[in-house]
Amino acid sequence: MKYILKTHSKKILADTITPVSVYLRLRDKFPNSLLLESSDYRANDNTFSYICCNPIASISIKNEEIKEEFPDGTIQLTSIESDTDVVGIIEGFAKKFETDTNEKKFIQNGLFGYMSYDGVRYFENIEITKKEDALDIPDMYYAVYQNIIAINHFNNEAHIFSHTYNAENNLEQIAQLLTVKSFAEYTFKLEGEQKSVTTDEQFIDLVDTCKKHCQRGDVFQIVPSKRFSQGFSGDEFNVYRSLRSVNPSPYLFYFDYGNFKIFGSSPEAQLIVQDGKAEIHPIAGTFKRTGNDEKDAALAKKLSEDAKENSEHVMLVDLARNDLSRNGSNVKVETYREVQFFSHVIHLVSKVTATKHPQTSTMRVVADTFPAGTLSGAPKHNAMKLLEKYEPINRDFYGGALGFMDFNGNFNHAIIIRSFLSKNHQLHYQAGAGIVSDSVPSKELEEVYNKLGALTKALKLAEEI
Repeated sequence: MKYILKTHSKKILADTITPVSVYLRLRDKFPNSLLLESSDYRANDNTFSYICCNPIASISIKNEEIKEEFPDGTIQLTSIESDTDVVGIIEGFAKKFETDTNEKKFIQNGLFGYMSYDGVRYFENIEITKKEDALDIPDMYYAVYQNIIAINHFNNEAHIFSHTYNAENNLEQIAQLLTVKSFAEYTFKLEGEQKSVTTDEQFIDLVDTCKKHCQRGDVFQIVPSKRFSQGFSGDEFNVYRSLRSVNPSPYLFYFDYGNFKIFGSSPEAQLIVQDGKAEIHPIAGTFKRTGNDEKDAALAKKLSEDAKENSEHVMLVDLARNDLSRNGSNVKVETYREVQFFSHVIHLVSKVTATKHPQTSTMRVVADTFPAGTLSGAPKHNAMKLLEKYEPINRDFYGGALGFMDFNGNFNHAIIIRSFLSKNHQLHYQAGAGIVSDSVPSKELEEVYNKLGALTKALKLAEEI
């Protein structure tokens, strides 16, 4: 059955509202809302932030079962067996929807959601077992939303959409809420100390173990990680607000799923597919910033010449090329080892592109490039098997991907890094380091803390909002 969604839209001037203020106005009225922002406000008319509310359909995967919910109340459950085509079922779900308009300039409807790192077992022949301290969230969750607000930062316009299927158009209600002058704000407070399942000494031992596998040739590179947890009370949206301030990134997001939330400021795309062109932007090679422009410029030059950081980067560019060549042609490295500055670190970044084979679905490209090599290693399959063996906890959200895919096969997801998962008054956050045969374990531990610098700073700042 095809669900034709009728589109109602309204354009308003958005010079006095921000994505954050819009979200704060809507979230109490419409629970389970989400916010996708970009701090990459370049001088073009195609940079949008999105606020979505009122989910009307969803597909989720949890405990080896796929649950599809449709706008007419129909629910379909599928138990996942060894021969279940999970990629095909997700594709099939997206194809059941159609809108009566087709605006090309920005996303006005589609599937918004995430896939966790542990969901790789539905794409690859790899076993991921539930370990102690698993966070118990769906491996994947995507929803179609009745209301989407697209804010154009270039010309200060907001487009409000109401997509209806046998339901009332609520366009005026949403527009009215955006004019409300005040909205509820709450405080945030840290409770207790930051904890980690892995001690610093254990992580250094893990790095040593990973180095031995690199030296033996089992892998060329591998990315072990360390998770932290922090208790809190109050409103964790303040942490997001702090994080977007201290660590502006190309991907800023706050996804509220009721009993858990995923939010962060990711620097790295998992995969972008736009009009048949696929892109991966590998980030590998990291130095800590000093905050002094002259010193940082000297560090950037040192990073671009560092043999260890460059060998790590080259491997991951090659992996991106291989991943894209599985379902594409005309594979190119368009940008190579570009030095980019973030709030607390300096990274080496490349851009690898390919033309997707016309007969290949976007979801197949997603499955064949997931997870990012920068979060697993190379060769990817061997690295993931070793991570499953040695990491003491499930990765859950960390290293997964989050964003949107429209009904026409366009896709844009960030890797879930520099991010928090909030559940049961605990914030969980995680970072990894790329290990090669000549890695120095103490420096790799330092890299983990450098990557989490913005997050720990945001936690402290959130208490002052």
